[in-house]
Amino acid sequence: MFSSKSKDTAPPAAPQAAQPQPAPKRGARGQSAPSIISADLVVNGTLTSTGDIQIDGRVEGDVRSVGLVIGDKAEIHGEIYAEDVTVRGKVIGRIRARKILLAATSHVEGDILHEAFAVESGAFFEGNCRHSDNPLGEGQEKPVEHHASPAPTRTAATSTVSPLLPGATLTPLGQAG
Repeated sequence: MFSSKSKDTAPPAAPQAAQPQPAPKRGARGQSAPSIISADLVVNGTLTSTGDIQIDGRVEGDVRSVGLVIGDKAEIHGEIYAEDVTVRGKVIGRIRARKILLAATSHVEGDILHEAFAVESGAFFEGNCRHSDNPLGEGQEKPVEHHASPAPTRTAATSTVSPLLPGATLTPLGQAG
């Protein structure tokens, strides 16, 4: 088992040479270590990074990064924009990311715009989630203006045709005759 002959054989060396190849993919985002917001740190303001961020403390503001990990005890009150987000703590605000994972310990209150979305059993999520092919770019352009007639006043009894029930009309509450 521990003879010198086994060290000279080439097959065990080949799998070891193949293992380092996946590592450069992660390193391609940034050659440095992730920035860490420790558990005893409170940040008021926007965090922006061209690399990865790990947050274990509290952030009152928006977070923009390539990769983001939100620790179990972390809290973010603001919007998140990232390529890859893992939420283990609490987020109050909108999340826009290509890939999002809500871990079992996560608590998210806000809308999610995503390309890929996974939720572990036990995660808390309250809000709307919507798929997008470009979640980081969508909605960034100028909103389209819609020209419509002024909204009816409360005293006018208006009805509209129901889009779900052909032939039915919808009357605002409190205006039924």
